[in-house]
Amino acid sequence: QVQLVESGGGLVQPGGSLRLSCATSRSIFDMYTMNWYRQAPGKQRELVAAITSGSGGRTDYADSVKGRFTISRDNAKNTVYLQMNSLKPEDTAVYYCNARHIYSSSRTYWGQGTQVTVSS
Repeated sequence: QVQLVESGGGLVQPGGSLRLSCATSRSIFDMYTMNWYRQAPGKQRELVAAITSGSGGRTDYADSVKGRFTISRDNAKNTVYLQMNSLKPEDTAVYYCNARHIYSSSRTYWGQGTQVTVSS
């Protein structure tokens, strides 16, 4: 089992920045792709950003956040980050950390979610 704990959400003004953190209960980055999803009220959960397992880590982003959000890892701290810049009201959602095993997609873990609200 893997536990994921998100933090860093809150209220921010449009154009502001926020950094989300996802702490994992054990070292998993060598075998898991790490993802950030978000879900706004009345909308489907969508993939926001992903970083692949292993050294380096290839990243991918939803078109809606490309150029504004950055996903990264700190392997020593077993923590994944989502740096969110130039935030827009449409970024308002609950953000979820997700870990998916690279060879067994059934081994998938979710954090509890953290609320991000972008409003003036």
